[in-house]
Amino acid sequence: MSIKIKFKRKFRRLREGHYTYDIIGYFIILFLLIFTIFLFDNLLLPKIKLNKGRIITIDYKSNYHELGYKASFLGHNLTSKVKVSGQVNTKKLGKYKIIYKVQYGHIIKKTTRYVIVRDKTSPKIELDSSLYYVCPKKKFKPKKVKVIDNYDGDISNKLKYKLKKNYIIYYVKDSSGNKTKIKKNIIYKDKYSPKISVIGDEYVYLYVGDTYNDLGATITDNCDKKLKIKTTSNVDTTKPGMYKITYKSKDESNNKARIDRHVIVSEKNRDGLIYLTFDDGPREETTNVILDILKEENVPATFFVTNQGPDYLIKREHDEGHSIGLHSSSHNYSIIYSSIDNFYNDLNEVSSRVERITGEKSKIIRFPGGSSNTISRKFSPGIMSKLTEDVVKKGYKYYDWNINSQDAEMGPHTKDEIKNNVLNRLRKDKPNIVLMHDVKPYTRDALKGLIDTCKERGYQFDKLTINNDMVRQRVNN
Repeated sequence: MSIKIKFKRKFRRLREGHYTYDIIGYFIILFLLIFTIFLFDNLLLPKIKLNKGRIITIDYKSNYHELGYKASFLGHNLTSKVKVSGQVNTKKLGKYKIIYKVQYGHIIKKTTRYVIVRDKTSPKIELDSSLYYVCPKKKFKPKKVKVIDNYDGDISNKLKYKLKKNYIIYYVKDSSGNKTKIKKNIIYKDKYSPKISVIGDEYVYLYVGDTYNDLGATITDNCDKKLKIKTTSNVDTTKPGMYKITYKSKDESNNKARIDRHVIVSEKNRDGLIYLTFDDGPREETTNVILDILKEENVPATFFVTNQGPDYLIKREHDEGHSIGLHSSSHNYSIIYSSIDNFYNDLNEVSSRVERITGEKSKIIRFPGGSSNTISRKFSPGIMSKLTEDVVKKGYKYYDWNINSQDAEMGPHTKDEIKNNVLNRLRKDKPNIVLMHDVKPYTRDALKGLIDTCKERGYQFDKLTINNDMVRQRVNN
């Protein structure tokens, strides 16, 4: 009998129910086999449990660290005996295996964790958060935008956009399928003012009687062309003072612009006058006594102040009619002359103090050590040559001296020495700008006698202001 006929007969007998018990037996055997495998794997072999599961996905170039595991067998903790092998290179996309192996006696258990390194980071479209403003009469033209992807690098060439009337949508997709989309609103409005620039210097210095011819100004605007400038001026070169030339304009959207040119008309310092100047103050027990003497003698003076000493003395100097000049906040040469920025930072600090106390901004200065100092070479070669030009362009005037009382020199001093150092150098055929320091006790003690003798010799006193001609020494750095 053929096999085919036998199979047909058995199948017919199965349909007739003759092999019901055979099928049940087969299922029982299969169940026992599965149960035995389960029992062997879970009870008769060590068990390794992986934290976070057997399959994890991490981002490209991220930091991979072991997520942890636990191993046990018949109530025994075998975690410390687990050996881990395998490495993950997060700088390369792919699927990596980490093998965990534990042994208990002769029984060994292994399991595998699969770490998939994938680029999950979307590209970055480098746009700022500001709105797009477009001139009312112009069409919007999309600018070049940079796109950087953590895996592909610069993919700016893949950037696309959809331009609508009032907005634009940028969108891009990297090689891993990560997408980025940004919508930017477009506002048809001119929000920027014209820009006016003076021709020549913003600060012009003249003497009384000079002729001044203004050079004018230029104007540019982001939207409009052929804008006109309105100029007003109160310059009067017949008398000293600070004058202003104002240039104004506005565009078709009514955005306004203005810039000022400052014209400073000075009178030449008068021959035979004495200008008493005091540096480094104020200071209790010296400056206050000096102010008492000046008030009693009705003599004006100039104080180049620092950030030291009490505020009330600077206020008193101002209220009693003396000039307040700027000297230094710190008087630390290594800081002040280490760079141009440091110089102005120091100057701005003392300037802010004076303005806070007096309500006025001083524009007269004295360089620490004078413009002829050489100590600045140690910290920044050539800095004084730059500063002496730059401060003038910023509207300051600086004042050195031509008579040194030598009260700041090393060594013991007496009031008579200080007094004679000044008297011996006074002349009637020149302006006498005297350097003194109101922080020195012997200067305080010498002052009254010095003033009395000067008056006896027919000298008069005055203070330095922005209207005075600058007093400059030879620059040595």
